This record gives sequence, C-alpha cells and structure tokens, in this order.
Amino acid sequence: MRPEDRVADAQLARLPYVDGVLSARQVAQTARSIAEMQEPCGSIPWTTGEHTDIWNHVEAAMALLVGGEVEAAEAAYDWVPTMQRADGSWPMKIVGGEVEDPRGEVNMSAYLAVGVWHHWLVRRDLAFVRRFWPSVRAGLDWVVSQQVAFGGINWTPDEDGALLAGSSSIYQSLRAGVALADLLEEPQPEWELAGGRLGHAVRRHRDLFLDKATYSMDWYYPVLGGAVRGDHALELIDSRWDDFVRPGLGILCVDTNPWVTGAETCELVMALDAIGERRRALALLSDMQHLRTDDGKYWTGWVYGDEATSTEPVNVNWPPEWTTYTAAAVVLAVDALGETHGHATPGSGIMRGTSLAPHFAEIGLECGCVEESADGVARRA
Repeated sequence: MRPEDRVADAQLARLPYVDGVLSARQVAQTARSIAEMQEPCGSIPWTTGEHTDIWNHVEAAMALLVGGEVEAAEAAYDWVPTMQRADGSWPMKIVGGEVEDPRGEVNMSAYLAVGVWHHWLVRRDLAFVRRFWPSVRAGLDWVVSQQVAFGGINWTPDEDGALLAGSSSIYQSLRAGVALADLLEEPQPEWELAGGRLGHAVRRHRDLFLDKATYSMDWYYPVLGGAVRGDHALELIDSRWDDFVRPGLGILCVDTNPWVTGAETCELVMALDAIGERRRALALLSDMQHLRTDDGKYWTGWVYGDEATSTEPVNVNWPPEWTTYTAAAVVLAVDALGETHGHATPGSGIMRGTSLAPHFAEIGLECGCVEESADGVARRA
C-alpha cells in the first residue's frame, strides 16, 4: 500500500457513513464536490456562477468539516465576517464578492452561531470560537432586534412579516449562540428572553406567521429547528406526511408541483432523526440517492409525472444544476444517522440539539395561554 493510500484510509476512518446508503468514501467525494465549487475568496455559491447566501454558505462549511475538507471549511468561515455589515447583518445575495441584494435577512444573519458551535463540537478549537464570537454576537443582536410583538422574527427590515421556517431556524441559532456564550462565559440574557418568546410563537401561534403552507419547509422546520418536540412533533410531521412525501423519490419542495428536492428531503431526514423516527429517516435518505451523480455531486431535484398527459417536461432533473446546499444537506444527514446506522462525527447531534443550550423559559409573553414547552413542562405564559 502506498503511503498516500494509508493517509487516505486514516482520514476515511474519521468520516461518517450509513451502512447500505453511503460509504465514508462517498461522503468524502461529496464534500470534495462542494470544495470544487468554492470560490478563491472562500465563498460557497449555490452552484458555480450563482449567488451565495450566508445560511447556505455556513451549511456547506459544516458539511466540508464533516467530510474531512478542513482547510476548505475554515476558508469558508474566514470569508463570512468580511461580508458582515456594521449593524451585524449580512446581505441577502452576494455574487462574485459583490452584493446583489443588500437586504438584511434574519435567518441568514443568525446561522453563523450554529456553524461555529458545530465547529467546536468537531474540532474543540477554542481559538476558532473566540475569533468568530464578535461576528456571532453582532449577528444575533441584530436578529433579536427584529423580533415582533407575537414573538416571531421579522424576516427583513424592508418588509413586514415573520417566516415560520426562518424563525424556526433562528430558534436553533439562539440556542447555539447561548451555548457559545456559556462556553466563553459571556452571558446573553436578552437572547434567552427572545428565544423563549420565539419558541412559544413557533409552538402555539403558527397562524401569525406569513402563510407559506404550500412549502414543505414550513411543515418540518418547527421540528428541525428544535422548538417542537415530543408528541407535538410527531403529530406535526404526520399531519402533512402524505401531502409532501413521495416514497422512492423524496419529498416535494411545494405541494403544488411534482418536484422532489434533495435538500428538503435531507432536512426532513434530520428532523425525523431528532425525534427518534430513524426508520422513516433512513428510508428517505435512501430514496433521494437517485439525485446522486457518479462523481458525488447532487442534482437539486427531479420532476416526475406521466409523459403521456403532461404538457411540461417530466422525469428529468430540474433545474439542470448540481448544488452545494443539496450536497451539504446529504453529508449532514448521513452524519446524523451515522450514530445508529454506521459511524458519525462529534457534531452529528447538531440538529438534535442535545449539545445546545437548554430550551428557553417562556418569560414576558402577553398571550395568556398555558405553554407546554419543547421540554414537555407546562408553564403559564
């Protein structure tokens, strides 16, 4: 055996896999496909020539770290503060290092906290955490400043309304942020207060968010972000399972179109894993592998249907592109399921939330309802 082969095998031994679905070598191949689309500055666009947003960029950096591409992952993180603005926010779209859409978006501006906490779980590098803490703190301070009266987070200062999927993700980001604050002994009580109000809104007042019910993300994100757990999470998942899940293919992006997408499918995999539904999670991870190419890339989605009756192209990959965010979701889903079906990294529980700060207490709510929080404890709001 050549020395370089021994090194490769040693690296593979640290990578996640799921028996019968993806091997560690295939995970490494997919992580490499993300690194190959990374720009010289460190930015990771949706696909070559497309725009970058901070949320998907951080998700891709997490997957690079899981897949053994440590240098590429840390280059990706190094780029993030260079695009942060004085108020703590990040622009919505960046193309080739230039801002294409300057609007600040709360979900994107919160997610660095999750990425930095994930890096800590995997690498235990306190210097890395300290380096990115000012950006995390400024980002979450700005996000909390956008909270509206019922507890949701206004999705951008330029337009009114809170998005359920985005606010659900912010709940996870706040728990990661508080975990980082505890690690650095810099308490952030205002984040905890905001998180309590936000979690309550996601659990009890989903009707007050902007209506995006046609999107599958609005269905499973309250579970993926961690605000909804236990029996309520199972009820929520079961309530629209048949609307979105297409056995053998994955899940729909929207319930109006016959279009299954890999990223949404893998996010649902992680949501199911987080509530102990690993049989269904494993089946979905296996189902979406039809989107994989021989070199480890992933098509965004698949349009299916009856060619004899459809007036649009069917049974084709659409759009005709491989996306970094789809590949990233696959790698993170494999890591999540690897704990029970193969092998996982120390960061595999990032979506389960077991390492995050505890669920927030509901303090200062004005709705007057009795709250049953994510940890199952009933409290009066």
